[in-house]
Amino acid sequence: MSFRTALSALRAHPIPTRIALVKGFPYYGAMNITLSLDTRLVKKLRKIAVDRETTLAGMVREYLERVAAEEARSGRRRREREKLEKSFEQFQFKIGKRTWKRQDLYVRS
Repeated sequence: MSFRTALSALRAHPIPTRIALVKGFPYYGAMNITLSLDTRLVKKLRKIAVDRETTLAGMVREYLERVAAEEARSGRRRREREKLEKSFEQFQFKIGKRTWKRQDLYVRS
C-alpha cells in the first residue's frame, strides 16, 4: 500500500457516532476527537502507521484502549485492596489489657 493510498484511506475513514442513553447519561459508541500535532510529527507517524498496516487514527485508538485497559486493571486491584483492608478493620477485636511481658513467653521451666 502506498503512502498516498494510506493517506486517502485515512481521510475517507469516518468514525460513526452512535448515541444511546445509559442510566440517563448520553453514551457515545464512537466519537471523533481533534488533536493538534506538528506537521512533521504527523508525517512521521503516518509513515509508521503505513508500515504497521494501520492508520494514524488506528494507532491512537489502540494506544488509548491499552491505557484504559491498564487503568481498569489497576482500579480493580485498588478496589480489591480496599476491600481487604476494610475486612481487616472489620474483624479486628480487642483481647483485653496485656498483663504479660514478651520475655515471659520465653521463660523455660
